[in-house]
Amino acid sequence: MRVLVACEYSGRVREAFRAKGHDAWSCDLLPADDGSEYHYQGSALDLLEEDWDLLIAHPPCTYLSNAGAKHLYPTKGNLNLERYAQGLEAKDFFMQFYNADIPKICVENPIPSKVFDMPPYSQFVQPWEHGHTVSKKTCFWLKGLPPLLPTEIVAKTENCHGAKGSWYNQGGKDRWKRRSTTFQGIANAMAEQWG
Repeated sequence: MRVLVACEYSGRVREAFRAKGHDAWSCDLLPADDGSEYHYQGSALDLLEEDWDLLIAHPPCTYLSNAGAKHLYPTKGNLNLERYAQGLEAKDFFMQFYNADIPKICVENPIPSKVFDMPPYSQFVQPWEHGHTVSKKTCFWLKGLPPLLPTEIVAKTENCHGAKGSWYNQGGKDRWKRRSTTFQGIANAMAEQWG
């Protein structure tokens, strides 16, 4: 199966599928963290017209997510029009993946702000359903794919939105990378169940 993992620099999902024998490629504006030759550095939109069987897309959530809602309404009832315009651009980018002419599609993002009127998501998954002891609710918009089933339910010991010392909230220049990288257990479940 030919698999495109869009907006992925870590290679986790790509490598999970390659380990199962699939022709999987990642794509991002950034180079691959693992230096893989199976990574296209550039816009994922450049590749959507190719012949893919499965698309797993991780478009940026900065302007769409509920987490950024405080920036949409900096004062009660007043919409930040610049931020709203950025959100509409992000929605357009998201929808190009969602509406791609590919038989099987999963677009992943956090819960979006209602103001952007996104299509309803198909399901949400948690890392603690796939062997990781943290909570981070992630939505999947699915086409041609069944819901992802839990593979290893474990006790949740840390919330991603928890204390300053948690993995999710640790500072530093790579904070955004930690927050956006797919958990290995979820990547493995995708390859096992959708591959």
